[in-house]
Amino acid sequence: MAEEIKYQINGQLAENTVTVDNKEDMILVPVSIGTADEARIIAEMKAEDSGLREETIQHVHDLEKRIVKRMLMSGMNVNNGLYYASASFRGVIEGSQWNPDKNSIVVNFNVGADLREAIKKTTVNIIGGKSSAMYIGGVADTSTRAQDASATAGRAFSLTGSKIKVAGPDEAVGITLTDSKNVVTKITEDLFVVNNPSKVTFIIPADLANGTYVLKLTTQFSGSGALLKTPRSVEKTIYIGTAPSGGGSQGGGGGLDENPLG
Repeated sequence: MAEEIKYQINGQLAENTVTVDNKEDMILVPVSIGTADEARIIAEMKAEDSGLREETIQHVHDLEKRIVKRMLMSGMNVNNGLYYASASFRGVIEGSQWNPDKNSIVVNFNVGADLREAIKKTTVNIIGGKSSAMYIGGVADTSTRAQDASATAGRAFSLTGSKIKVAGPDEAVGITLTDSKNVVTKITEDLFVVNNPSKVTFIIPADLANGTYVLKLTTQFSGSGALLKTPRSVEKTIYIGTAPSGGGSQGGGGGLDENPLG
């Protein structure tokens, strides 16, 4: 019997900050219901099948991660249904020698057939406006004009959205970039170029290595003239260097080959 799982995601209407003169031009912003870490995923798996011990689920989960890492780092493409993944290299090879300071390994992801099928079965509910909320609606590398969340170290990067002006005396206020090893880099004030309610532009530190980063913008700006007592934050995953293939797509997963890795 075919799986009859139905999915739904809520969205809120927001003004398109790119076309500020057209008040009828709206975008839809997904409503986040939190972040699922490893513990949450394992708890959900146990809830699906209470007959499995949590230790067993944890072991299988860890085993899958270990096997996938070994395959990818051995040069094998991985297709687990949710995604296609493959490793590639960056940087110019000088003197036929690998130089970790100039060369790096990256992993590229594309949406898999199972996830595309889930996208087709997903109902989108529009639950009203997002006028009072803070959000990032778009990003752009000002040096390459790319809008796929890729950024260039040492060059300007722009965020567009609502109520994102960085303001307030709280120590948490500002923009941070956290790499895959949880090393946090805070953007200093001298690197800000534009700091407006609907647009923030700053320089990516030149010494940051290529890779995936979590951008976190924290502010006490409210839009009403008075600062918020408690700072609020919004996060966005960006890629210094080239965004993973398919990683910056805004579409519903269509248009991909059945096996984009060939």
